[in-house]
Amino acid sequence: MNLVSQRSGLPASSIYWHFKDKDELIAAVIERHFEQWVRALDEAPAVRGARSQDEAAREQFAGNRRALARFPDFVRLGLMLLLERRPQEATARRKFMEVRRATQDRLRQAYRIDFPELDEAGVGALVGLTIALADGFFIAQEAGEGELEAAFELMGTAILGAAKELAGGGRPTKEKAS
Repeated sequence: MNLVSQRSGLPASSIYWHFKDKDELIAAVIERHFEQWVRALDEAPAVRGARSQDEAAREQFAGNRRALARFPDFVRLGLMLLLERRPQEATARRKFMEVRRATQDRLRQAYRIDFPELDEAGVGALVGLTIALADGFFIAQEAGEGELEAAFELMGTAILGAAKELAGGGRPTKEKAS
């Protein structure tokens, strides 16, 4: 809180007037940045027209990457909270889990439209794959081991391939993985 006070130029008492503790402050940062990210996604031009399903999906992934690059703080904070599981930040962790579920719901809705040939299990598998890839690519970028633009292009290829496999009756199983 001292660092927040120094950087904001506000006395700690002013910060505590709005937030009970650091946990509530972090939860508010996550919520605010998530809302900004969602607005950026919603304001992006619609991906429609004479494009193929592949082109439209790739453009959507590029838009998601651009929005994430503008508002990375909620992901950075949230992933740290998920991995650390510190009891002193329970409110912030719950807030990140809430925005993560909201992100999964948005993906689920989009994938139902983009891939109508998939059943709910297939849509769920794509959502899980998308979140896992995005988390991993974000961490790799933070570690200086990757760059989001190329990673999200690759993710688009992976999701489209997975959707085609799932639509053809394929399911991720141990037998197929080996």
